[in-house]
Amino acid sequence: MMADKKLKILIVDDNMQMRTLLRITLTRQTDYQLFEADNGIDGLRIVKEALPDIVIADVMMPGEMNGVDLCRHIKESEYKSCYVVLLSGKGRQSDIDMGMQAGADVYRVKPFSPIELLEIVKAFQEK
Repeated sequence: MMADKKLKILIVDDNMQMRTLLRITLTRQTDYQLFEADNGIDGLRIVKEALPDIVIADVMMPGEMNGVDLCRHIKESEYKSCYVVLLSGKGRQSDIDMGMQAGADVYRVKPFSPIELLEIVKAFQEK
C-alpha cells in the first residue's frame, strides 16, 4: 500500500452507536478516509462510488441486503479485491461458515476488541 494514500474504510451497520464506536476506534490511531452506511444497499452503492480498501459490515441488518449478502455481492463483482470484515452477534460455527463462504476475509463475533479491529486493519495495510 502506498504510504501517501489514505486507506479508505467503509463501515456498514444499522446501529448508529456501533458506527460511532467503529469510527472513534479507527480514527484514534490513524487518519483513515471513512465512509458510513446504515444498510447493505447504500453500502454497495458506496463501494461502487468510493472504492474502499476495506468494508467492515454488520451481518444482521434489516432491509433487502444483510452483511452476508453485501459481502457476496462485493466478492462476486469487479470490487472483489475489497477486503471484507464481517461483525456479528451470531457466533455459531454455521454462522461463521456462512460468512466465510460468502467471501469474508475476516469474521468476528461481537463483542469484539477494538484493539483487535485495529490489528486487522494494520495487517491488511502490511500486505
